[in-house]
Amino acid sequence: MLSFKLPNRFCGRAMLGVAMVLGVAIVAGAAEPSVPYVPTPQEVVERMLEIAKVGPQDYLIDLGSGDGRIVVTAAKKFGARGFGVDLNPVRIKESVENAAKAGVSDRVAFHQRNLFEADLSDATVITMYLLPRVNLLLRPKLLDLKPGTRVVSHDFSMDDWKPDAFVEMEVKEKYGNAGGDSSIYFWIVPARVIGSWQWQLTVGGKPLAYEVTLEQKYQMISGTVRVGASSVTLQDARLRGDQISFSFSADVNGSLLEHRFSGRVTGNTIEGMATIAGSRSQRQLEWNAIRGAKTGQI
Repeated sequence: MLSFKLPNRFCGRAMLGVAMVLGVAIVAGAAEPSVPYVPTPQEVVERMLEIAKVGPQDYLIDLGSGDGRIVVTAAKKFGARGFGVDLNPVRIKESVENAAKAGVSDRVAFHQRNLFEADLSDATVITMYLLPRVNLLLRPKLLDLKPGTRVVSHDFSMDDWKPDAFVEMEVKEKYGNAGGDSSIYFWIVPARVIGSWQWQLTVGGKPLAYEVTLEQKYQMISGTVRVGASSVTLQDARLRGDQISFSFSADVNGSLLEHRFSGRVTGNTIEGMATIAGSRSQRQLEWNAIRGAKTGQI
């Protein structure tokens, strides 16, 4: 947990909510709430990093880094690089000292900074132990990160952005060694795939046009596909970061063909492989789709 500053437009009701949750006294008109420092238990830290599959290739940013234990553990035990952000200069000094003791000062840094103003664009992993209201304020910024970025939160969710994984564990260190449960929420930032996508494939020696219209709510996707004169609903549609897959069956030239697609989303293009199977044959083809139009937000 950390001392943080909410954007000015949220400093009224949101600050009151923080006070109610944590029992913090806030003077009317104050610009910055004083939030008690509550560290994440070490066993929870390690489980968070394991769930996110942190490794030497990762750049981790911890929002509300406290004594730096998440960043230091990510570097020392998992080989990652990164930095932590906290408003409290005492915590920053402590974090720098902890990094030196662990021998990872060359791979980590700590900044006294408002987390809402931190540049997260280099992150492959974001970790945090904040509050429900703060998570929601951060959510648009997190969803704008590069698809595939992993986000891990201790104890608090993202409301209707459902986690890709959830773990609850009993922790002896919780609440001043009184013991209790810790919840870990894990998300993968999804690519924005909402809209209409077109491509062509050669089927039965003839070019065939496809058009898929996708709807999206975070990582949950659905849609329909038009193939020639047929229009059918997608089956098993999945989106995990920038990886997309779906299937459907459609009548093509009088034959019922099963289609399975998988690929990687990059902006307004998808590149991958398609498998088309009928009663007597099965073919694999390269698949390249282009988005014609976006409709709405995720």
